[in-house]
Amino acid sequence: MRRFLLSLCALTCLLGSESFARDAAHINNAFGSAKLQGSGKLTWWGLDIYDAALYRAGNLNSPEFALDLRYQKSFTGVSIANRTAEEMKKIGVPDMQAVLWGKELAGFLPNVESGQALTAIYTPKQGTLFYFDGKQIAQVKGAEFSKAFFGIWFDTKTTAPKLRSELLGQNCPPPLISEGC
Repeated sequence: MRRFLLSLCALTCLLGSESFARDAAHINNAFGSAKLQGSGKLTWWGLDIYDAALYRAGNLNSPEFALDLRYQKSFTGVSIANRTAEEMKKIGVPDMQAVLWGKELAGFLPNVESGQALTAIYTPKQGTLFYFDGKQIAQVKGAEFSKAFFGIWFDTKTTAPKLRSELLGQNCPPPLISEGC
């Protein structure tokens, strides 16, 4: 019986890692090769909101990175955009700029159901590319937007410090957010 349970656990791990690798194919395609830096879960008032994973291109010092959010609850694109703008304000983005970026996000963020994923990929030359379940949906150019957007998770003023720690692990935030640790 013990051998059966160990075999079942091993099979589950293998199948789970294959599924996970397929889920991150768009990230690997963007970078050529992506390395998982860290992962965690955002929980609010005891409710699981999403699972998050931070990937770096090639190595953990790369300026290119991706944040993958797999939602555990359903949300409208507009509510995600509004929450994003509010979180930007909390890390110091001026109100008017956060509102403008929130409106831009509301123009392309889709409604998400439990199990669906939104991914944001940053490259210095392209800015931020947004994906919905692995398909590109938008691009926002410029480092200022990218720094504000990703700052929600990686800035020291984040409202989710536990998730920040889980995503960064023992490593530094991407250079876009902080030049040093």
